[in-house]
Amino acid sequence: MDSDRMVELAQALAAAKSRQDVPAALELMHPGMVLETPAFGTTARGHEENGKVLRRFFAAFPDYEVELQGHAANPDTLVCWGTVRMTMTGDRFGVTPRGGRAELPVFIQFGFADDLIASERFFFDLSELCAQSGVSTDAVRRTLFGAS
Repeated sequence: MDSDRMVELAQALAAAKSRQDVPAALELMHPGMVLETPAFGTTARGHEENGKVLRRFFAAFPDYEVELQGHAANPDTLVCWGTVRMTMTGDRFGVTPRGGRAELPVFIQFGFADDLIASERFFFDLSELCAQSGVSTDAVRRTLFGAS
């Protein structure tokens, strides 16, 4: 796939997610889409799981916004970097957020198939998100990954 098309798809997905528009995001995803978020320890496969994960994410971060600021590509993969802004709400992570809107660097690796996004690996610093949200990283990690 040509890199311009890959960037176009990634930008469209960023825009859909920034609007919390799950149906629009799913339209850009291959039916076998794999979404990995290592900071949360989650992997979603297929449209149904991706829809569920996105709705759950947007419930926890209702003002989520991502801005892609740069990219690099080869014929199979696109890597983007930029900034996410989001406010942690609710108790999904076993803590009560006391901070404001977090602003974090993000790194996203995309794969493609059949002119759709087939994979996304979404990287950000969980400790920095927790610090800006006024919560304990250790407490959030225990909720996400169990006692260690």
